[in-house]
Amino acid sequence: MEHFQLTTNLCQLLLSIILLKFSVAVDTLFPNQTITIGQTLVSQSQVFEMGFFSPGKSGNIYLGIWYKSTPDVVVWVANRDEPITDSEGVVLAIAENGNLFICRDGSVVWSVNSSSGLASNPILQLLDTGNLVCRWKIESGYIWQSFDYPTDTWLPGMKLADDIDAGVAKYLISWKDRDDPSPGDFTFKIENQGLPQLVMFRGE
Repeated sequence: MEHFQLTTNLCQLLLSIILLKFSVAVDTLFPNQTITIGQTLVSQSQVFEMGFFSPGKSGNIYLGIWYKSTPDVVVWVANRDEPITDSEGVVLAIAENGNLFICRDGSVVWSVNSSSGLASNPILQLLDTGNLVCRWKIESGYIWQSFDYPTDTWLPGMKLADDIDAGVAKYLISWKDRDDPSPGDFTFKIENQGLPQLVMFRGE
């Protein structure tokens, strides 16, 4: 009887630890971890959340970042051009070299090839600014950051000026519609011909 009671108490303790583990929000993903549908990263001060979502009435699945207090306000979408139509086996992972990828049943759906193949102990972290960064665990500096690849939202701290050295053009493109985050009709950017100016235009 005492053995049964001890076993029961131990099981209850283990269950409590497991529930506590899954109730504590984390902002960091390590190379030996993955994020699946229903799991998220939450920035340290609970400002932003990142995970898989389906916008509006759409059944397509995207990886995105949204305000934790208002999940309908999505500020960044990773695979806006590569929607996932089947939820089976969908995971986000970070490789040992710092590359990011979304896989479905072992096939790569979306990926980011980091600028450095020499990353040591890379981590993926969601910051309170809404910036999703891949960085070294110990050293400063980013291997990759979502602020370099904006979608339709300009967040504080984000620079829209083109990075000529890196060959990165930074501009905002609207969603096609509220249920479809693929590139829409309107573009917002900084025009550097002559005096710099903010411009918004429709079409190419």
